[in-house]
Amino acid sequence: MKVRLGPEDEYMHPGPEPTFNESMYFNLHDPEVGLGGFLRIGNRPNEGHAEVTVCLFLPDGRVAFTFRRPEITDNERFDAGGVAFDVVSPFEELRVRYHGKLVLLDEPLDMADPRTAFTSNPWEETQVDLTYTGASTPFGGEPEESHERPGEEFARGHYEQLVRARGTITLGDASWEVDARGLRDHSWGPRTWQAPWYYRWLTVNLTDGTGMMLSRIARQDGPGTRGGFVWDGADLRLVDDVEIRTEWSDEGRYHERVRASFTVRGPDGPERRELTGEVRNLIPLRNRRDGRVTRISEGMTAWTVDRPLGGPDGATTGFGLSEYLDQIIDDEPVGLAE
Repeated sequence: MKVRLGPEDEYMHPGPEPTFNESMYFNLHDPEVGLGGFLRIGNRPNEGHAEVTVCLFLPDGRVAFTFRRPEITDNERFDAGGVAFDVVSPFEELRVRYHGKLVLLDEPLDMADPRTAFTSNPWEETQVDLTYTGASTPFGGEPEESHERPGEEFARGHYEQLVRARGTITLGDASWEVDARGLRDHSWGPRTWQAPWYYRWLTVNLTDGTGMMLSRIARQDGPGTRGGFVWDGADLRLVDDVEIRTEWSDEGRYHERVRASFTVRGPDGPERRELTGEVRNLIPLRNRRDGRVTRISEGMTAWTVDRPLGGPDGATTGFGLSEYLDQIIDDEPVGLAE
């Protein structure tokens, strides 16, 4: 499938569809500070609002979080709900800012009941000021031909990039100078969170600057897709045949440990690799539409690969997010078998 991607795609796109969404997402983790998280804006101009999420996994195990749907009237910029993203230089430098309050969760799983979590926990003034710089070649773009079936639209165009984030995060009286690694993405096109039956999105940054993304998107009535990329420090290599096995918690059925096998296309032919992850902290998020309930579980995860991605002396450990989306049927996530 051929895709196109140019510097102009770092900016906004037209979208007449009723469920058109244009979003940017930035995650990060600083192993020295022990702080990670993500920020996202999803503009839905034809529905009159944006989806804004800020989530910080704090060094002491608490999670600071907010989600809101501020009103917007157009798709001219990413600036809503106290969050703003600015492209300084396409694929090379972006500015990420937030100024507002976050709820402090001693028990992040309380967000399974958002109303109670937001009203029964304290809030703190928060300021995020980060500069993101590209650390890999971007992966993805907009396909020359449509790849989504009617009713299953999730992103007409989509690309991802490993990044480095530097700056300051202040929460109440605490402040951290971060020098973190992470992944960013940018998507546009019609989207409903109910379109995938379930998906697994694994973002991995190793301590030497190499990393990867693995993706498994399942359809209710078909095989879905499996893929991703590996960044070895110099080249972006495509990934095939992703197989994911999950260990789930008994209560709530959240993912706790992840094992992925995948094939990397390399200059000497395909190579089978293994990735394991241990979820260190997790917050469950929820989306409801047309009577359906979708859960997106965000797990800050410690990753280990079977051998270095960037040479014999490279790193084998790092951090990133494991994002599990499931439709919820009879109070159970539909993707428990994987």
